[in-house]
Amino acid sequence: MCGLSGEMRFDGSRPDVAAVERMSDRLAARGPDGHGIWSRDAVALGHRRLKIIDLSERGDQPMTDPRLHLTGVFNGCIYNYEELRAELKALGHRFRSTSDTEVVLKAYQQWGTACVDRFRGMFAFAIVEHRTGRLVLVRDRLGIKPLYLAQTPERLRFASSLPALLAAGDVDTSLDPAALHQYFSWHATVAAPRTVLTGVRKLPPATVRTVEPDGTYRDHRYWQPSYTRRPEHAGMSATEWRDAVLDALRTAVRRRMVADVPVGVLLSGGLDSSLIVALLADEGQRDLATFSVGFESEGGTDGDEFRYSDLVAREFATDHHQLVIPSHRVSTALDATIAAMSEPMMSHDAVAFHLLSQEVAKHVKVVQSGQGADEVFAGYHWYPRLADAAREDEPETYMETYFDRSHADLAAILQPHMLPQDDVSGRFVRAHMAVPGAETALDAALRLDTHVMLVDDPVKRVDNMTMDWGLEARVPFLDHELVELAAACPPELKLADGGKGVLKEAGRKLLPHEVVDRPKGYFPVPAITHMAGPVLERVREALDAPEARRRGLFQDTYVAELLAAPDRHRTRRGANALWQLALLEIWLQTHGI
Repeated sequence: MCGLSGEMRFDGSRPDVAAVERMSDRLAARGPDGHGIWSRDAVALGHRRLKIIDLSERGDQPMTDPRLHLTGVFNGCIYNYEELRAELKALGHRFRSTSDTEVVLKAYQQWGTACVDRFRGMFAFAIVEHRTGRLVLVRDRLGIKPLYLAQTPERLRFASSLPALLAAGDVDTSLDPAALHQYFSWHATVAAPRTVLTGVRKLPPATVRTVEPDGTYRDHRYWQPSYTRRPEHAGMSATEWRDAVLDALRTAVRRRMVADVPVGVLLSGGLDSSLIVALLADEGQRDLATFSVGFESEGGTDGDEFRYSDLVAREFATDHHQLVIPSHRVSTALDATIAAMSEPMMSHDAVAFHLLSQEVAKHVKVVQSGQGADEVFAGYHWYPRLADAAREDEPETYMETYFDRSHADLAAILQPHMLPQDDVSGRFVRAHMAVPGAETALDAALRLDTHVMLVDDPVKRVDNMTMDWGLEARVPFLDHELVELAAACPPELKLADGGKGVLKEAGRKLLPHEVVDRPKGYFPVPAITHMAGPVLERVREALDAPEARRRGLFQDTYVAELLAAPDRHRTRRGANALWQLALLEIWLQTHGI
């Protein structure tokens, strides 16, 4: 819901309102239902609104509370805002709207930055204290809602997307070699606070940043679940764990129906999205709108899983919408998809989500989606190997299993000036896994995947692709209370039954067995997987462009080798190596870098 932006000056000058306007204009797709600009002293705020809660003008932003001397902009949804509103009213607060944004402002005045501990939801927001000039920036626990930053000694700018910061101008767009190392090591993931651009950073998830008028700031990380077994769960049987997980997921799905507009579901036909549909049906939802997408087959690869999504739609009598994308539309949609990316993301399903979101937005403004279950409940094929590793061997096993390529491999890909001297990606993993609070090797891997890799790959991808069409995606598997429960769940229950065992047991209570016991599927986009026709032409064009030659990121011999056999070269994780290079270059060119 929405897009926010702003600028804070540290040099005694007034904020550049025109720059904030440009950022706000670039965020228009995220909030097509309204916009506003506010400026006072050293701070200016911009907002684009997608009306989900309180559809009246009383919910417009930037929102100022003159009694509290606060102004704020908000992106996301506080699912328990009605309960918090009642609590705040009992404490003497008066409300002029029924929006969750106003609840955020009152909660901040009542409890300070500790208000975030009471919020159940996904959110990024900025609050300005009129009396002190202080700016507070906040991001939700799992980083579902983005917040990008560009700071210089004179000022700080922030926005819901990186392209919005570029629209404001005066950004250091030199490439960050450490971020590129992560990009090529981790399947295009770049961990917060980095981005591929030196001058742009991300506020990390679960972080409150308090910025003083002189530009100094302090960060507070307000949430990190323990990946250990807990006394309160001692003696729980597998059946009791199944029921606890199902109850927590039911609560998470119910919370995400909070809206003043209809809520649909993106239904892939896999276990995760099918469980969401089943639980909503179990809650009494009728004629639930569900949406699936598929593509033409290429190179012998099927492009859809409609047989499963159709089965679930029939089982629960949903109002089902099936979207079939011909291959030629993949190539024509490619540039628009990349333009919607706040950062380069190589996963093939970005195109699928972008095209699906375009269609879904014609019917609803809010959907629930199944992202996150594989990381939270150990659904990927590499987790059993990690579980067998000794703690001292865990980082190396993780790198051998998860990384696309090694540090040594990168020397043959990147030009020397773009290659860090040491293995920065490996160093990151070793440091993360050494942090206390993970009981086993698998616990450490799941913590890394859930709180780092998940945030800056599938979660970011879903937000970017849906919000480019003014569609809000809610992810119940990332309900923080469900994540806390899963973190405490014994690893063997998650690994059972080929992965996500405890979740599959929950699914067997509600779903047809064909859905629960099917082989694990992925979102296939064959035209990209196999570098077919027009997609390959676009790749060649990008890598041969004057900008690419001037930038000189890659070793010429390596690029020539990939182009000579575009469908043969794969990373250790099976990704098309040519696509990973080309996607980065196309993204840079698309955004004028």
